[in-house]
Amino acid sequence: MTTSDRAGTALPAATVGDPTNGHTIVNDGRTLLLVENTGSTVARTVTLQMSKAVDGLTLTGSRTVSVATGVTRLLGPYPTADYGSALLVDVDNAELKIRAIRSA
Repeated sequence: MTTSDRAGTALPAATVGDPTNGHTIVNDGRTLLLVENTGSTVARTVTLQMSKAVDGLTLTGSRTVSVATGVTRLLGPYPTADYGSALLVDVDNAELKIRAIRSA
């Protein structure tokens, strides 16, 4: 993961979306995702899995975000209290490219 700062940052290489196995990204509450839809015909979706412990029970849920054709979206940050220290990211197609960065 790359940390952004005022001087600017070279972006890390994009990771090709894996619609079968998903992705696990280290999350410290300052994690941001740049998600790019490299496709040319349809919007694609990225789903972020939430997990939160309440009174010894684990509550789960998800948030789905649409990324239009040819668009790059900046998503995040993701509070560790809601998303945990490992951010679980699923994509619906390999046309989505993911870059994880950390805000300063």
